[in-house]
Amino acid sequence: MTGRVAIGIDLGTTYSCVAAWFDKHNRVKIIPNQQGNNITPSCVAWNGTQVLVGEAAKNQITRNPTNTIVDVKRLMGARFGDGVVKKDIESRPFKVVEGPGEKLVIVFEHESKEKKYSPEEISSLILRNLKEAAEVFLGTTVTDAVITVPAYFNDNQRQATLDAGVLAGLNVKRLISEPTSAAIAYGLDKSADVKRPKEKNVLIFDLGGGTFDVSLLRIDDTGTVTVKAVGGDTYLGGENFDRLMVNHCVEMFKKKEKKDVSGNARTMMRLKIACEKAKRDLSSTTQIPIEVDCLFEGIDLSMKFSRAKFEEINVGFFNMCIKHVENCLRDGNMHKKDVDDVVIVGGSTRIPKVQQMLMEYFDGKPLCKSINADEAVAYGAAVLAANLNGYGNKKVKDLMLKDVTPLSLGIKVNIDGDGGRE
Repeated sequence: MTGRVAIGIDLGTTYSCVAAWFDKHNRVKIIPNQQGNNITPSCVAWNGTQVLVGEAAKNQITRNPTNTIVDVKRLMGARFGDGVVKKDIESRPFKVVEGPGEKLVIVFEHESKEKKYSPEEISSLILRNLKEAAEVFLGTTVTDAVITVPAYFNDNQRQATLDAGVLAGLNVKRLISEPTSAAIAYGLDKSADVKRPKEKNVLIFDLGGGTFDVSLLRIDDTGTVTVKAVGGDTYLGGENFDRLMVNHCVEMFKKKEKKDVSGNARTMMRLKIACEKAKRDLSSTTQIPIEVDCLFEGIDLSMKFSRAKFEEINVGFFNMCIKHVENCLRDGNMHKKDVDDVVIVGGSTRIPKVQQMLMEYFDGKPLCKSINADEAVAYGAAVLAANLNGYGNKKVKDLMLKDVTPLSLGIKVNIDGDGGRE
């Protein structure tokens, strides 16, 4: 590599990922964390003596739920008085209070000791953890980075992401929206396809752990990406599905055992972990047992949970996803028959019902699954990072685009209308 190494970071709600371009192999490499895994839990905890980040934090979450922070991305750039934020805070086991200027303050409490962090500081710890993993893997100091954000992040949320990067010791070269980053990965994946038409309309459907993005893009034969429209919801994702599963289990336990566990943070966290695992398993099986020993007051939880029940309780959220797709197409002045490829990204797109509804909406069009759902966003960010730092190969540069966005908050990309602002 020439010059300083730059990395691409997908700062996710539930999991994060970091990648870099390798000249030696002429490709992007996803960088493993200290445990050898390609994705890292976006999780921070305090046990009274030390701050834990990533897998170390997640591994102790059931023992220490009130001092373990997950889904902090949803709190980035938020104000305490926002209705959706207040509702979200009420469902969390950790303590969040109002700070100066209505900013959020996360409070760790252990015996008589207390620690306070802003959401940006929590995110900076996750970013620093990824930065350190990259430095170990690459064998060099890393400061330059491209960080991804949901397409629907507002200016406050984007600024909060930039602030978190600075706190982590990173020089944030760009912020790029997650769907556009995935489009870069898609573009590289398809670049060897000689039958590719000169112009393609691509819909990126990005459903992750905490946020949902849908973007309508046009990619021409030079790799120029024009963002036609974006849509989505920063409070829609896998965490919502988990929460409804947990609520269902709480009601079933209450009905059977006459015990209400909803006020016990440790019990609720153990139940959440069990439901999250069951949700993943239901993508490959139609029924799964949910079993938690000594869930509450020595009473075990043992129940069957079917894929049909999971789909039933979450159908409202699934319908919202399709509604956002409809709105995005309308904003982009495009009919669904004009979409050449539907690319799915994000772990929650593994849910069979989501794939089924999306295929049905596009009249049976097969979904593009050729890019890794968990790694594609970091992959695209790494491609952009390499380009901005002046290295990579011609294929990378061919994918870099011609017109700079007004706010420089993304890759070089053509903009059609307000809905397409990168």
